[in-house]
Amino acid sequence: MQAQDIKQTLKSLIKEASTIDPSLAKRLEQIDRWVKDVKSGSLNGNTKRFLRLFLEQIIKDSQIWLDIQALSSQEEQEVYYTKMTATEKYWFRELFAKWLKENDPKFIIWRQKLMAGDFRQEDGDLLNSVVNSIEVRGGTVIKRYIADLSMATDIIVSSRQDKALCIQLTSLANKYSQEKSDSWESTLRFWAIERGLFLNYNPGKNDFINKIVNLSLHNSDNLKSRIYLKFSL
Repeated sequence: MQAQDIKQTLKSLIKEASTIDPSLAKRLEQIDRWVKDVKSGSLNGNTKRFLRLFLEQIIKDSQIWLDIQALSSQEEQEVYYTKMTATEKYWFRELFAKWLKENDPKFIIWRQKLMAGDFRQEDGDLLNSVVNSIEVRGGTVIKRYIADLSMATDIIVSSRQDKALCIQLTSLANKYSQEKSDSWESTLRFWAIERGLFLNYNPGKNDFINKIVNLSLHNSDNLKSRIYLKFSL
C-alpha cells in the first residue's frame, strides 16, 4: 500500500465499519485521530517505519474482519474461518475480537512509542528465524503488533492440533526476568488468554533457535488450559 493511500483507506474503513461493527469503527477513529497530523511522506522514512507497518497491518485485519462480519449467517462465518490457519482463526475469533471490544490500558502508551519512533523490535531477525523454522516444520505462526504491544505475545503458534499458543520470548537473564514474567502472566490473564509460554533463551548457546522452535511446537500441542509456563533454555 502506498503511504499516501493509508489515511484515505482508514477513513473508508471507518465509514464501512460504522454500519457493520461500531466497535471497529471506534478503534479506527482513535487511530485516525492519532495519525491525522502525520504527513504521508514521513511514513516512508525510517523513523516512522513501524508506525506504517502497524497501520498497514490494522487496515488488512480490519478488511478481513469486516468481510467476516458482513456475512449474513453464523454458518457462512464458520465456512470463512475454516479457510484460515489455526493461528489466524485464533487471532480473529479471539484476540482481535477482544481488542475491539475491551479497554486496552496499554494502547495510549505504545501509540506514543510508535509515533516517536521508540519502538524498534530489536529481536525482529530472531523472530523471523523462529517463524521460518516453525513453518518449515509444518506449524503456523502469526505475528501482530497489537499482540506484541498490548498482549505480551511475540508470536502465536500452532502445530498439529487446531489450537494456538501465545508465546513471549526474552533473552533477559533469569535473575532479571521475574518482573517481566510476572507482568506477562498478568497481561495474559487480563485478556483471558487461556495458556501461554514465557521462554527465556540464551543467544550465546548453540542451536538455541531450534530449541525455541521445539518447545514452541511441543507446547502448542500439549500445554493445558489455564497454564502459564515459564521456561528457561
